[in-house]
Amino acid sequence: MLPIGDDNSDRERWPVVTAGLVILNVIVFLYELSLQSQSPYRLDEFINRWGVIPREYVLARDLPPTIGLPYWTTLFTSMFLHGGWGHLLGNMLYLWIFGDNVEDRFGRFAFVLFYLAAGVAGAVAQIVASGPSPVPTVGASGAIAGVLGAYIFMFPRKRVRVFAYLFIFDVPAYFVIGLWALMQFIAGFGSLGAHVTSDESNVAYLAHVGGFAAGVVGALAWRALAGVPQRRLPRSAGEV
Repeated sequence: MLPIGDDNSDRERWPVVTAGLVILNVIVFLYELSLQSQSPYRLDEFINRWGVIPREYVLARDLPPTIGLPYWTTLFTSMFLHGGWGHLLGNMLYLWIFGDNVEDRFGRFAFVLFYLAAGVAGAVAQIVASGPSPVPTVGASGAIAGVLGAYIFMFPRKRVRVFAYLFIFDVPAYFVIGLWALMQFIAGFGSLGAHVTSDESNVAYLAHVGGFAAGVVGALAWRALAGVPQRRLPRSAGEV
């Protein structure tokens, strides 16, 4: 079930930040391709420099190849790296479809902070799950999972167009995102006891889980801080 669009009729502003994030991710990926064309070693070194290496967080120090910055900088840089065309295109599709409405609700500056915070939360969840692993974690999946978490909270009944079984359907957001979240939770917590190696799986499911949880928390905080009024009961129901 692949989302291909949603209802944007109530969106008030064009998604400048969402578009900018998509463009930035594509630019960085094209740079990765340029490194790969020169030498696979150069790309591997780049990923190991700027991806999240769980072992560095266990030891609390940057390991070679070093970046000349605090080791925790990679919590931010890693979310702009991707491992292939499928990884990039899948993430950018979800970001473009669901990010615009969340950006519209949060406001542009708050959305930037929210996106980065969700990405960091996803990376931290994966670090905790991975222990002293030397395998780098890269991708915007944690941040985008945060966007999905906020979206299902803010727009649970918004119609989302999905492609499945050679047909296009309109289904509620809570169904599409809820099914995705359920799959991530099952795969993520199932992987905790499986001792999966980097050769067997390259999907950081716990980053998805951590990012999604952060997105829900962010949406709750937004509602509390923004003072979003609750729907009033009709007078026939009685008022006190």
